[in-house]
Amino acid sequence: MQVIVINTLHRHHLFSAVFCSAIHLSYGIIEEIIKEDLNVSLSTLTPQPVWHWFSQLCSIPHPSKYEEAIAQHIVKWAQSKSLAVTRDTVGNIIIKKPASPGYENRKGVIMQAHLDMVPQKNNDTDHDFLTDPILPYIDGEWVTAKGTTLGADNGIGLCTTLAIFGDNTLEHGPLEALLTVDEEAGMTGAFGVEPGYLDGDILLNTDSEDEGEVYMGCAGGVDANIRFELQTEAIPQDHSGFCIVVEGLRGGHSGVDIHIGRGNANKVLSRVLSELSKKHPLRLNSINGGSLRNALPREASAEIVIPNDLITEFKADLAELTATMQHELRETEPDLAVFLDPSDEAENVITAQLQTKLLAALYACPHGVFRMSDEVEGVVETSNNLGVIKTRGNEIYIQCLIRSLMDSRRIDAQNIIESVFTLAGASVEFTGAYPGWQPVSDSQIMNVVRDTYQEMFGELPKIMVIHAGLECGLFKDAYPNWDMVSYGPTIRFPHSPDEKVKIDTVGRFWDLTLQILRNIPLKD
Repeated sequence: MQVIVINTLHRHHLFSAVFCSAIHLSYGIIEEIIKEDLNVSLSTLTPQPVWHWFSQLCSIPHPSKYEEAIAQHIVKWAQSKSLAVTRDTVGNIIIKKPASPGYENRKGVIMQAHLDMVPQKNNDTDHDFLTDPILPYIDGEWVTAKGTTLGADNGIGLCTTLAIFGDNTLEHGPLEALLTVDEEAGMTGAFGVEPGYLDGDILLNTDSEDEGEVYMGCAGGVDANIRFELQTEAIPQDHSGFCIVVEGLRGGHSGVDIHIGRGNANKVLSRVLSELSKKHPLRLNSINGGSLRNALPREASAEIVIPNDLITEFKADLAELTATMQHELRETEPDLAVFLDPSDEAENVITAQLQTKLLAALYACPHGVFRMSDEVEGVVETSNNLGVIKTRGNEIYIQCLIRSLMDSRRIDAQNIIESVFTLAGASVEFTGAYPGWQPVSDSQIMNVVRDTYQEMFGELPKIMVIHAGLECGLFKDAYPNWDMVSYGPTIRFPHSPDEKVKIDTVGRFWDLTLQILRNIPLKD
C-alpha cells in the first residue's frame, strides 16, 4: 500500500509559523503558499476542484470557535469572483450566485455546510490546531490525516459548495451558500440564522457521512453540565503519588459511532478507580478525561496517592483489572492500555466523602445507547456520551451530550442523569438544547434526490434518519417552509484521529450534486 505524505516536516514548521498570523496575511500570499505545497498530492484526485479547495482548507486552521481565518479567506475569494457575499450577525457566510442561462425559473437552492472542524489528536502528535495545518495524505482508497482529525466532516461538503460556486460552466437555478460557524461545539451559527438573509426554497445539507444514504431527519440534543464543589484535605502520611492513565482508545463521533461498542476512557477510568478504591485506601487528587462532549473520550487520567506498603499489591490488582477490560473490549478496542506512572504533582487529596460520591456517580452515569428507534430500523433513538471530566479551580466539571430523536425521550434521559448526580451532591444544568429534524413524508427535494440517485447509479439510496445533530432542525425557526435533505460522501470515524474519507465517494457526491441541481423543479 503506497502512502503519499503531503507535507515534509520542514513544511509543517513553515506552515505553523505562517498561520499563527493567518488572518493578517494577504489573500495573495496565502494563495501562493497553498499552491506551492498542499495541492501537490491531492491535486491528483478527482474531482479536482473539490480536492483543490480541500487542500486550501487543510492549510488554514479552523477548529470550532476559531474559524475567522478560513472565513476571511472564503469571503475574499468570493469577492474576487464577483459573487455577492455577506456575513450575518453571528458570523455565518452567505454567498449568492445567479442562475445559469435557461434555469432562471427553477426553485432557489441553498447549499449548506459548516466552517469548523473537530480538533482531536493522538497523544504522540505534536500539533496546535490554532496554528498548524492539517497534514492530509492518501492511504489507498482513502484520504486521512497525520495524527489528527482530517476535517472531512464537514470540509468535503464545504469544498464541494465552494467548487460549485466558482465554476461558471455548471447548470443550476438561483444558488445560495449558507456556511455556518461553530457547528461542532454548540451550533452557534445555526442558532443565529435569521429570516431575511436567504431567498431559496430548498436546502441541501452536505453534512452526512455515508454515500448512498440520504437523510430526512436527525436527533436533537442537549448538554448536561455537572459540577462538584472541590473539597480537599492534606495527603495522608506514608503515601506515594501516581498517575493512572487510560489511553489507546479509538474514540469517534458521539452520535454516529455511539452504537458500535467502542470504549469510553472516562468510563474505563471511573471503573478502575471505583473497583480499586474498594480494595485499597487510594486517595484521589484530580481526574481528567475527554476534551469534547460530542467525541467519544479516547484518553483519561487521574492523580492518586497510595499507601507505600500497598503499592506492589495495588499494581498487581490494576494489571488484573486491565487485563479483564482488555479482554472485554478486545474486538472494538484492541489497543486499550491502562498504566501507572510515578507522580509528585498531588499537593492534597479530595476529601474521602466527596471522592466516594464522585466515583459512585461517574460509575453509575449511563453512557451509550438508551434505546433503539421503533420507527427506523437500526437507528439509535436515545443515547448519552459521558464526554468530558475536568478538575479545574474549585470544581470538578463533567459534561455529557444527550441525543434523541424524540424530545420526550431526551427529557427522560436528562432526568436520569440529573438524578444520578443530584443524589451525589452535584449541581446539574442543561444548556444548548436543540430540536430534532422531523421527517416530512411528502418532501419534494427528497423525491428529486432519490430519483436522481437511482437514474445515475442504478439503485435506490437508503432514506434514513441519523442519530447525530444536523443543523436542519434549527433552520426551521427562521425558515419554516424550507424543504431540506442531507447527504454526503463516506466518512469514517469523524471526531477522532482515525477520521478518513473514501476518495471515490467524493466523486459520486460531486456528480450527484451537479445532477440534482439540474433536476431542481420549476418555481410554483
